[in-house]
Amino acid sequence: GDMSLVGPRPTSFGPETYRLWHTARLEVKPGLTGLWQVSGRADLEFDDRLRLDIAYIRNRSLRLDLLILVRTVTAVLSTRGAN
Repeated sequence: GDMSLVGPRPTSFGPETYRLWHTARLEVKPGLTGLWQVSGRADLEFDDRLRLDIAYIRNRSLRLDLLILVRTVTAVLSTRGAN
């Protein structure tokens, strides 16, 4: 499909709106959940969210995906979702 379970959150911005260092997130499929979503997403600025997306892309692995999925499920079950 066009999305994966874990990856950078999709945005409505076109590639021309990204700064050069943002474009790494366009090289992978977007995901339903990601590193910034389980890292206090309501408190993060846009650039910080992008930094976490890029950190995920550079370090992605099955282990990291599983960790993010566990944290996502934990957040949903504990009602610590989006503010």
